[in-house]
Amino acid sequence: MPGASGMGIYTLGDGLLHVVGPYQFTGFCGIHTGWIEARVRVLPGPPGAVEVGWDAISEATLFSPSGRMSVVGLMGGIAEALTDVVVPRGLIRVRVHARDRLHETVRTDDDPPEQHELHVWAVSEETPWRTVLADPGGRDWEQKPAKAAEWGMLSLVPRPSGRPAILPPLSPDPYEDDAGLSRVAVVRHRLAPVEVPVGVLSAGDLAVRLERVDGETLRWSWAAADEPIFPDPLATLPDNESSTVRLTSGLDGFTLRHEGVLGRHAFALGLIWDHLLDAAGSYSWVETLRGQAAEATALAEKYRRLQAERDAERWGGAPPSDRVRELFGQAQSLARIDRRLLDRIDALPAARQREAACWAARRAMRVAGLEQIGWIADALADAEADRPLPRSFTEQSGSAAFQRLLSDPEVPHTTVALRLDPRVFRTLEVTEMLQQAAAFPALIALANDDPLAAAIDAVYNAAIAHGDDRHRFLTDAHIALR
Repeated sequence: MPGASGMGIYTLGDGLLHVVGPYQFTGFCGIHTGWIEARVRVLPGPPGAVEVGWDAISEATLFSPSGRMSVVGLMGGIAEALTDVVVPRGLIRVRVHARDRLHETVRTDDDPPEQHELHVWAVSEETPWRTVLADPGGRDWEQKPAKAAEWGMLSLVPRPSGRPAILPPLSPDPYEDDAGLSRVAVVRHRLAPVEVPVGVLSAGDLAVRLERVDGETLRWSWAAADEPIFPDPLATLPDNESSTVRLTSGLDGFTLRHEGVLGRHAFALGLIWDHLLDAAGSYSWVETLRGQAAEATALAEKYRRLQAERDAERWGGAPPSDRVRELFGQAQSLARIDRRLLDRIDALPAARQREAACWAARRAMRVAGLEQIGWIADALADAEADRPLPRSFTEQSGSAAFQRLLSDPEVPHTTVALRLDPRVFRTLEVTEMLQQAAAFPALIALANDDPLAAAIDAVYNAAIAHGDDRHRFLTDAHIALR
């Protein structure tokens, strides 16, 4: 069956069959490496009498949302006839028969081949695995219901995938598509009296609420825990619908029926009920979840410290407002040369931010000798009068205007020193740049409809255009923006 279960063998099972998840179980052969004879028979209903002639027979309930089942060898070997066998869609009961299981160290050419046969039929109730016929020479495995219940609860409240968000989401597994399937029941039977817990079962960030409806009926529902324990609490419930738990008694003992559960949850819920009915008040998964939460909290704190260190280096101190951090322009660059000025711009009202952008752009044009170039002066005047800039400034980040700047014979060509902190700026050993090219982005910044972004970009580019006089410009900016 498809689906990785996570619950290993040697937890629940006998010498022939170990259940390991809702979609699969592990069967044991006599031979370790080699071929055996096997076949699958799909039945219209439960088999009658137990067939004779077999050494061992065991059975378990599986969930097949795709209506397909495969038998896979230890090393992944498959046979075409046992791959994607059509079976009833939903809950199925699988009875495994085996005979002539001999290890290769004792097997001879005269021994009959090892044979396995699987009988499959549809069911509507999840019931425990069981030994139908025990192999006299088979091994008795220690059952670990508490460990199984722990796995069951953890499988119902899985943590979000650690797959990086930058990667595309994985395609859904068609084998696990349970759309259109009816809900099922989990059934457990005990000879001695049992109690069903009433109240809240802790499940980390989530909780199960068991509320009594009447003397033999309770309502099972999932909810968020009052006090989540993980730093990033789960927000999605395993099941948004409540289900019904009934505990009845008769001459043959006590029967618990958990009705209306999702088929994919039936196996895990069965494991949980097996533990709850036999070990009242013991919740084996709680400590495991607390340990996972402690590890997650420590990891989150480590990441927070590393992020704070990176932010301090990136922003020259504590991170600025979320508004500034969301900008794609020169906010970080300005923070590295004058963090106080960045905060001062951020604190201005929008109208003053727009004025600051125009002030910085004019200073940049003046220092680069562009203030008197006709088409540049006109664009600057438009911005200061709150009129839209020409399309050459607004389209494609002003590339057309920039190309005109570089080709206009009236534009002067001067250079300024480029002295940036090599610890935070990778200048590739460039020590000077064309002053007009450094200044012009301050004017293009005025095309930005966001006054905060326009002010930050204009001020930063104006500062770079001043070269060695950058600190004097920054001082003037602090005065102008008070």
